[in-house]
Amino acid sequence: MKFKKITATILTLCLALCSFLVTVSAEPETPQSADKFGLDCRSAILMEAGTGKVLYEMNADESLPPASVTKVMTLLLVMEAIENGKISLSDTVTASAHACSMGGSQIYLKEGEQMSVEELIKSVVIASANDAALALAEYVAGTEEAFVELMNKRAEQLGLTGTHFENTNGLDDTVQNHVSTARDIAVMSRELIKHKKITEYSSIWMDTIRDGAFGLTNTNRLVRFYKGATGLKTGSTAKAKFCITATAEREGMSLICVIMAAPTRDIRNAAATSLLDWGFANYAVYRNEGKVLEPLRVLGGVSSSCEVEYPEFSCVVNKADIPNILFEVETEDTLAAPVKQGEKVGRVVYRIGETELGTTDITARESIDKIGFGGLLLRMLSKMCMR
Repeated sequence: MKFKKITATILTLCLALCSFLVTVSAEPETPQSADKFGLDCRSAILMEAGTGKVLYEMNADESLPPASVTKVMTLLLVMEAIENGKISLSDTVTASAHACSMGGSQIYLKEGEQMSVEELIKSVVIASANDAALALAEYVAGTEEAFVELMNKRAEQLGLTGTHFENTNGLDDTVQNHVSTARDIAVMSRELIKHKKITEYSSIWMDTIRDGAFGLTNTNRLVRFYKGATGLKTGSTAKAKFCITATAEREGMSLICVIMAAPTRDIRNAAATSLLDWGFANYAVYRNEGKVLEPLRVLGGVSSSCEVEYPEFSCVVNKADIPNILFEVETEDTLAAPVKQGEKVGRVVYRIGETELGTTDITARESIDKIGFGGLLLRMLSKMCMR
């Protein structure tokens, strides 16, 4: 008897400990600290692209020279101009003298040379061509100055408080305040890769333009050597040192890693590789598909029931926590007419233990009008005739 009491006590303690551990693991996560990796760079961030959740950050809000990572914003505005129908991939762009005067990485455009928008985009994405970036900017906005205004306006719209642009390509030998932050770059990168065409280009290792006469080699070596790499943009100058916004996708999860001011290209790439590896090893995307639920009863409506549904939900969690995620469907037993299509009639709550991960609304799939006196009378008569 005494043995049974001791055993029961031990079991109780074990259950309490397990409950404590589950509660701890389910606490809202904060981005990991710099000490975990000892990265040799000025700032860094790791973000999950689908949700925007930050998994790691180090000095992510310091404004620093971004070098050619600037072109993420340039490309975003170009892709948005294509999406809005202002320009198209097949349009022909004529290079200006100003565009041809750019130094650094380039495709050596000649004044008056004509090239398609698509070839210029490939040149910017793959080879980081400064002349191609400016040619595209002038084609979209008329002048570099007008395009830079659009860049800063778009940055403001995206809430990029640590970013200010002075040119389209990131050359920084004459600029005064051309800066961005690791967090801001991750946000603009997330916006850019929503345009799927970009990752088609940024995942190319080698290509050609000018009917095969000029070769392009990707400045991002991760595209060739890192499993799942999809892009996105590198940059380096004496002032900015070595920067990258690296994107990769594995098992349905897309990550964005930004490294700024690393001392060498290899150290920059190693830092990005380390963060991406850690992210893929420890995190996963939990998804629950949307569903049409059993109709809810409607009181006083022309119809006695209403179909309801909820959308897909996704969140990023530690891989070990996925089996512990539960969801609860919360709705009223009945609805009162009138009911409007899209009206919220409940919610689905996702939890790990007592920690809420998020919610989605349950909404009406149809509108149900309130029944009038005539309709109510007909309904009563119909019921009487059926007896």
